Amino acid sequence: MKRIVKTAVERREEIVRAAGELFAERGYGAVSVESIIRRVGIAKGTFYHHFRSKEALLEALVTKTLDGIIAAAEQVVADPALDALGKMAALLGSNGADHDPGKEAIVDSLHHPDNRQLHERINIETILRLSPLLAQIVEQGNTEGVWDVRKPLETVQLLLSGSQCLLDGGLFVWSESERATRLQALQAMIERTLGAEEGSFGFIVRH
Repeated sequence: MKRIVKTAVERREEIVRAAGELFAERGYGAVSVESIIRRVGIAKGTFYHHFRSKEALLEALVTKTLDGIIAAAEQVVADPALDALGKMAALLGSNGADHDPGKEAIVDSLHHPDNRQLHERINIETILRLSPLLAQIVEQGNTEGVWDVRKPLETVQLLLSGSQCLLDGGLFVWSESERATRLQALQAMIERTLGAEEGSFGFIVRH
């Protein structure tokens, strides 16, 4: 049988994918480098050629998870056909949800009890990378005269960090009704903080 030779990029992707599967099944803390090596079927030296440690692999998994989200957000921000509220709806409303199965598997893995470290890293990176894009939309809303926000970036970071902590399902386990009331509170908070028309962020609740 002819030996299949994979490129460095393909092998690295294979390792990241296998790690994501194992983290989802067992939790980050319970997964060893040896178990990842066995899942992929490679030598230990091959693993360490691509990643210096399990923590470095975690970094790569976080980056991979967020890259697609950020790329999609950048397209929305750059769309000249959308006003500021339309861009917010595209990113934060139900129509802007990403249903890619691979990303959904990673998101599901965050809810594993042993995945707190992975969860926290993704939350932090999401805030750091997504906030500047949302701040651009807020600045557009200021220019359009529909909002009035003096510090767009800082305001977005505070709103996003609060919603990430309370509503992404990792730290608090809310019932459907409890989650709904908190989404309603988030909608009201965003509208008041931005100086937006009441009810204009209703897509938050419908998300």
